[in-house]
Amino acid sequence: MSLWVLVPLVSVGGVLALVALYDITQRRHTILRNFPVIGHLRFMMEKIGPEMRQYVVASNREERPFNRDQRRWIYSSAKNQNTYFGFGTEQVVSETGHITIRHSPFPLGLPVPEGAPIPGGKIMGECHGRAHKFRPASVVNISAMSFGSLSWSAIEALNAGAALADCMHNTGEGGISECHRKGGNLVYQVGTGYFGCRDADGRFSMDALVETVSSAQVQAIEIKLSQGAKPGVGGLLPGAKVTPTIAAARGVPVGVDVASPSRHTAFSSVAELVDFVERVAEAVGGIPVGVKSAVGQPQFWTDLAQHMAATGTGPDFVTVDGSEGGTGAGPLVFTDHVALPFWQAFAVVHAAFSEAGLHEKVVFIGSGKLGFPAPAALALNLGVDLVNVAREPMMAIGCIQAQRCHTGKCPTGVATQGAWLSRGLDPTLKSVRLAGYIVSLRKDLLRLADACGVEHPGLIGADNIAVVDNQGALVPAYEFYGIDPGCTHSAGRVDALRACMAV
Repeated sequence: MSLWVLVPLVSVGGVLALVALYDITQRRHTILRNFPVIGHLRFMMEKIGPEMRQYVVASNREERPFNRDQRRWIYSSAKNQNTYFGFGTEQVVSETGHITIRHSPFPLGLPVPEGAPIPGGKIMGECHGRAHKFRPASVVNISAMSFGSLSWSAIEALNAGAALADCMHNTGEGGISECHRKGGNLVYQVGTGYFGCRDADGRFSMDALVETVSSAQVQAIEIKLSQGAKPGVGGLLPGAKVTPTIAAARGVPVGVDVASPSRHTAFSSVAELVDFVERVAEAVGGIPVGVKSAVGQPQFWTDLAQHMAATGTGPDFVTVDGSEGGTGAGPLVFTDHVALPFWQAFAVVHAAFSEAGLHEKVVFIGSGKLGFPAPAALALNLGVDLVNVAREPMMAIGCIQAQRCHTGKCPTGVATQGAWLSRGLDPTLKSVRLAGYIVSLRKDLLRLADACGVEHPGLIGADNIAVVDNQGALVPAYEFYGIDPGCTHSAGRVDALRACMAV
C-alpha cells in the first residue's frame, strides 16, 4: 500500500480510537458510552434536524407518543437549559381538546422559590386517621416503574433524583431493591404478583409485606388493580431476566419465569378490597394505603365509593391511570382500545366519589401524559390532587423514545438489564437531570398560577381553563369533561389549597 494512503488511514484510525476511548470513559452522554464514535451521528442529526425537517421527514408535532417539541422541552428542563421556543406556537389552537388558560390582567408577580415547591392540598391518610398521615411535599411525583422493567442505574437515578426534587417515587410492582434506597421517599406498589410481599407459593404474605416496608423509606402503599398500558392483562418476566438482584427484590427464585396474574388472589370483591386495604394499613402501623387502576366499567367506582362512605373505611388515595399510559409493554389491542383515556376516566371516578361525599377526603392522583405544564394545570383544576409522571422522567434520565422497551435492548440503558447498555447511564448525573425536570415542571405550574392571580395551580378559577370543543367553540374544561365545578372549587378545597401554600 502506498505511503500516501497508509499515513492518512493510520491517522484517521488513531483519531477514531482516541474518540472511542473518550466516549467510553465519559459519563455525560449515555448514547456515546454505549455506542462510541457512531453515537456522534445522533447528536449531529439533532443539531441540524430543525433545518432538515423543513424539507423532509416529520414536523415537530407529528411524532408519537411524544412529539419533538415535547421531548425538547423535557431535555432542556432536565439540563436546566433554555426552554423558550421562538417564532410563535406550532399548536393548532383551534384543534379539539386544545387547552387555553385565561390569565389575569393583574398577576401576583411573586418570585418562584428555590426548588419551586408545590405541596399537595390534602393530607394523605387524614380521612381515615392513619397514624402516619402526611402532606405530600410535591404535586408532581414519579409514577410506577419497576426494577426489572427498568435498569438498576435508571431506578437509582430516579430515586436519588426524587430526593433532590423532594417528591415521591413509586416503586412499581417489582419490589424494593437497594437501588430504591438512595434517599427518595417511596410509594411501595403491591401488584398481582405480590413481589416483595409473597410466600413461597406466590400468595400474599402480610409478614413479608411488613418486613419489606419496614426496611425502606416507604411513605405510602399502593394496591395496583391494573395499569393504563395494558389493563386487564397480566405479565411474564422470563427466567433469563430474573437475575439475583431482581430475584431478591421480588422474592422469587433466580432464573425461573415469574408471572403476574391478571387479577389479585387476596381479594375478589369491593368489600374484600376495602377490608384488604384496612388490614394492610393496620399491619404497617398506619401508613396510608391507596389503590391504582385504569378505568373500565364505571359501576366498580360507584360501588367502591358507596361502600367507603357507608363504612368509613377504605383507600386513602386513588390513582387513576389513563389508557395513554405507556411504561408497560402489552398486546396492541389492549394498549390501543382497552380502558378510558385519562380525562374521561377521571371524570367517572370523580363523579362516583363526589356523589358519595368523599371528594374532599380521598386524595386523587392522576397519570397518563400529564407531565407538561398545561395538562398538569388542567388536571389540578379539575380536581386532581397529585400528578404522577413516568415516561417524562425516563426521558429526563436519557430515554430517546427508541420504543425498544419490550426488547430488553434499550440503547440508552433505561429499560434494559443488559450490563453494557445500563453501564452507560450514570445515576449521579441523571439524578440531577431528573430533579431538573421535576423542578422545571413545578416552576412552570407556579408561573401559570401567578399569571392567573393565584398562589397554587389548583386555585386557577374553574372558568379560567377552557378547552376547544367538537364544534370549535371554547368552553370551560369542567363542562367539556363533565366534572362538577362545585366540587373542584368548593370552599373546602380552596381553603385547603391556600392553607398548604402557607405552610
